[in-house]
Amino acid sequence: MSKSYYEFFCPVKVVAGHMALEHIPFELAALGAKRPMIITDKGVRVNNLLVPIEAAFIDAESVISAIFDEVPPDSSLQTVRAAAQLYRENNCDAIIAVGGGSVIDTSKGVNILVSEGGDDLLKYSGAHNLPRPLKPFFVVPTTAGTGSEVTAVAVISDTEKSIKMPFASYYLMPNAAVLDPRMTQTLPPHITAMTAMDALTHAVEAYTCLAHNPISDAYATAAIKKISENLIFVLDNPKDANGRLELAQASTMAGIAFSNSMVGLVHSIGHATGAVAHLPHGLAMSLYLPYVLEYNIDTNGDRIADLLLYLAGAEVYAATPAKERALKAIQVIRNMRDTLYDRTKLPRTLQETGKVEKSQLAEIAKKAIDDGSIIYNPKEANLKDLKAILEKAWG
Repeated sequence: MSKSYYEFFCPVKVVAGHMALEHIPFELAALGAKRPMIITDKGVRVNNLLVPIEAAFIDAESVISAIFDEVPPDSSLQTVRAAAQLYRENNCDAIIAVGGGSVIDTSKGVNILVSEGGDDLLKYSGAHNLPRPLKPFFVVPTTAGTGSEVTAVAVISDTEKSIKMPFASYYLMPNAAVLDPRMTQTLPPHITAMTAMDALTHAVEAYTCLAHNPISDAYATAAIKKISENLIFVLDNPKDANGRLELAQASTMAGIAFSNSMVGLVHSIGHATGAVAHLPHGLAMSLYLPYVLEYNIDTNGDRIADLLLYLAGAEVYAATPAKERALKAIQVIRNMRDTLYDRTKLPRTLQETGKVEKSQLAEIAKKAIDDGSIIYNPKEANLKDLKAILEKAWG
């Protein structure tokens, strides 16, 4: 049945391909920017991922005016302020984020300060507290999972108060996402697997949760198909540029989908697990996805059944009786996780992570019930339901 009303919004220009990085100077010039600052982390520099970006500026009219490479794994207020100071000292006029989720969130915070002035990031925390467009902002992802290059949110830690502050505004969305396979070819196998499962979960929840719409469905299903067809191939052929580009595109498409249709219970439990046990987000997504789909199956089994076509292909879909397709789709995801465990040792249960104590499950369930994503899950869940899902995921 068609939605009676919905909105879909994505103003981010996607520049994708085997030489996408070389287009950055032109795209910046089109926005009137000539002195960009790169924000990144030490790992990106050690792996020489900035080399092709710097080479792209050699014959350009614009110049890279500063490079900030001190972004930690969890972005912080102090880091944002330090990067903003470097931006101002070098009279920069644009930001290029080169990295994963922490680098991208840090860059969004920096863009707030250098556009609005001052060092008080706190007053912009929350939803829609930015009054005007920010400085030109490009993102070059070095993982294929978060989708942050096309989202309107950022999370930055206040380490003094031990809290994470959310920021949400359409003005945080980058002007361009630059997808180039050279940026992910050195990713270790377990990171490739974990981030791909993060993207897969974004797409699956975007398709199966309450706020989906026809356009987000198109992005979500295309992303699922690309991940299913390319993830194992890329693990076997990590330098294959076409496979890497497919995963990068899938991550961005999943990001576009979930930023318009939201996510559900997998993310609620995953956010809580991250807060209680500091489990990496992508790993948590991989752990909980099949169990949440099983929980939801009596409410939206028809949507879960649809996933089989994109997860396993037309032949498997056609050969599976309609009433068995939802369970078959979940089994395909379980099989994918088993394969990832064999190839990369990516854990399949909470026990296998070695980072979560069984005594922590009650606290995780309690935090998950208060997570905002839970309201978009197709089936309501209470504390008892969450504990039951966690017990299954424990293994």
